Amino acid sequence: MKLLSSNTAIQDIQSAACFVFAYSDKAATSISNIDTTTDRQLSGYIDSGVVSTKVADVTPIVGLKGIGFSTLYVIGCGDSAVFKENVLLKVVTAMSATIKRAGLGDIHIALDDLQVVGRNVHWVTQKVIERLITGFYQYDTTKSTKNKELSLELVTFLSAESGLQLAIDNGRCIGHGINIARELGNLPANICTPTYLGEQALALDVAFPEISSSVIDESELEAMGMGCFMSVSRGSVQPGKLIVMHYQGDNSGSKPHVIVGKGITFDTGGISLKPGAGMDEMKYDMGGAASVLGTMTAIAELKPTINVIGVIAAAENMPAGNATKPGDVVTSLSGKTVEICNTDAEGRLVLADALTYVERFDPETVIDIATLTGAVVVALGHHPTAVYANDDALQQAILSAGIAAWDRGWPMPLWDDYREEIDTPYADLANISNVGRSGGSITAAMFLAQFAEKFTWAHLDIAGTAWRNKKEGASGRPVGMLTQYLLDRSL
Repeated sequence: MKLLSSNTAIQDIQSAACFVFAYSDKAATSISNIDTTTDRQLSGYIDSGVVSTKVADVTPIVGLKGIGFSTLYVIGCGDSAVFKENVLLKVVTAMSATIKRAGLGDIHIALDDLQVVGRNVHWVTQKVIERLITGFYQYDTTKSTKNKELSLELVTFLSAESGLQLAIDNGRCIGHGINIARELGNLPANICTPTYLGEQALALDVAFPEISSSVIDESELEAMGMGCFMSVSRGSVQPGKLIVMHYQGDNSGSKPHVIVGKGITFDTGGISLKPGAGMDEMKYDMGGAASVLGTMTAIAELKPTINVIGVIAAAENMPAGNATKPGDVVTSLSGKTVEICNTDAEGRLVLADALTYVERFDPETVIDIATLTGAVVVALGHHPTAVYANDDALQQAILSAGIAAWDRGWPMPLWDDYREEIDTPYADLANISNVGRSGGSITAAMFLAQFAEKFTWAHLDIAGTAWRNKKEGASGRPVGMLTQYLLDRSL
């Protein structure tokens, strides 16, 4: 699909279809321009109620005289005073659905009509493209009948603004990265295994000269002393993998920014077995790993001047005769001992060793991403990602990136008060709180903090944002937030 921008007047274009946008309280520029050549036909349709201005309503109009496109699609935007980010996303989602349903191949979009409160045209351009691309995504990998391929070949954005190419490129690459994360998340666990995730990383190595990837097998992980990691993986016939991807965009010797993803490709809970209802959704427990692969793809395509290392701790958590038992004590790569009081608190275990591993890169910053706790869903629902950090500036930078990308986060506390809640008399620390379920997302983050003391670190708990339910599938979040954060750090 080719994406272009043009400052051609809407009344002068030739196209199969054009999308314009109608507000309830004012005439958009494109509608006013069309009215000059159609004797106010379009405004008349709006004024009479033939064309709806209700948010996301789509009205196709055929046969307007004096214009050069076959079909005009008018999408309602509601009141311009409250046309904000969430409304824009609804409008673009409706546009994506219309394009797919109508099988359009060549469209124009009246971009300047989309005046989001507090956002400029560059932001709108990027977000529209990103949302279009993610709106076109359909899962059919494991279906016998495949979805009809998208016929759209050319999209032209009509705008008086010049210099939109960067926004176009960002939107396309981030949208692609989000879809990669969604596809990985939606794949069943018998396909998307730790080995499969490693293969995807190696494929990036082949596709992009800026990326070099390696996959570390269990034998080496055990030899290193990754006792926490191996305590999770040992109950599965699927071997665990530590996957490492280096993006080299800056040859000046700058320190890398590291993103670490939890890659539990299926989580039964281990010996602390989960209830059967809804367990099928535990294929999504590798959402952190998916977001790392999606972000690394977006970065490789955008080629910013920055060094990034993506690390994935990939394993299955299964019950077996040799599986870790509640009460077992293991030694982490850091040397700290951990009492495993609940084997369903496994993500923090593989991440603990992964965080210790990345010390060797002397990182500028480290961000781990994990579908870590159900508790965070209770606290925040499904809208923001929980953002923890051992550095206030890093936490704020991530939150700001989330606002810029409209992939929002919310700051969470990491106070010393919570440290004693993971004490145990039998090891240096326990993998769950000793005070029950209260503050479960915070105590999980506090556990990880014990393995991130040697660098500037943040933790993103995405259990509420990586997916919502089986029907909606994986969201691809927080690829947008992570990519924006890294672009903001680019030289």
